[in-house]
Amino acid sequence: MQRFLSAKWITITFVILFFIGWLIAIYWSSEPDTFNVRTEAHSHAQANSENVVVGYTTTHTLIRVVESLMDKPGGYLSNDVMPPSVFMDNMPSWEFGVLEMSRDLALAMRKDFSRSQSQSMENPELIKAQPALNMNHLGWMLPSAESMYQDALKDLYAYRTDLADRSQGSAQFYSRADNLRDWLKQVEKRLGNLSQKLSASVGQEILNTDLAGDSNARNSTPEPSQRYEKTSWWKTDDNFYEARGAAWALIHFLKAVEVDFADVLEKKNATVSLRQIIRELESTQQTIWSPMILNGSGLGMLANHSLVMANYISRANAALIELTELLNQG
Repeated sequence: MQRFLSAKWITITFVILFFIGWLIAIYWSSEPDTFNVRTEAHSHAQANSENVVVGYTTTHTLIRVVESLMDKPGGYLSNDVMPPSVFMDNMPSWEFGVLEMSRDLALAMRKDFSRSQSQSMENPELIKAQPALNMNHLGWMLPSAESMYQDALKDLYAYRTDLADRSQGSAQFYSRADNLRDWLKQVEKRLGNLSQKLSASVGQEILNTDLAGDSNARNSTPEPSQRYEKTSWWKTDDNFYEARGAAWALIHFLKAVEVDFADVLEKKNATVSLRQIIRELESTQQTIWSPMILNGSGLGMLANHSLVMANYISRANAALIELTELLNQG
């Protein structure tokens, strides 16, 4: 009898702990809200008696987006090895999408935005911040991913402060069409990759077009003329949330670009094109009413959330290609 009661209480305790962990996981899965990049930048500058110069809004937005990985409910979860976060995959995938977009912008700031030409010196703060953001997002041993990202934030804080100090001139941000175009080209590739992974949720025959357009082109190893691609059922929701996180970060970065590159966009008559891209990406942030990411066939009875997300991402990417063409024109 006593042994039966002990087993009963162990079961009850396990159920209670599981229920509490489930509730925590739901709370930690809450995605941060979008924020007004212009208001946030001006508020911070006013509070710290700093000047909102060219590049300040973009730098501050990058900082706020990276901070969101640390400050959201549950903090940074991708490298957690304890329950309940070790059993969660949607939020870590969202974090990875945000992180990838942040890494791309940090690299663009280091090699393009902060330099006047290819022979100019790199900014010392960005030299340290950019590789710190490239720390393995799953790393939990010392140094952990969070500690490296915090170090990157400290360097970005320093760059933002130097940028706002008009008396120094030690930090610069060059708002030019070629700088913006180079970063957008990288964003194109990122969105194209996300769109392909999302579209593969239903499985598709892909013709090999890797060498199309150049009769002399060669690749290192032979490849079949066509291949079948289909995302594993276990990876469908991961790809969905990675794209959702990447789009969330990119919305803020493009809004910041609209502020800092306003003159460039106006001269090219490209402001409305940028706003249309932002609008397409904002559609990716709609509330998900389904309790799980569905993976129905293309025109089947069940919805396919991945294809819906791929549609928004592809439309934004197509508009992005047109925008880079506008920036490339004289």
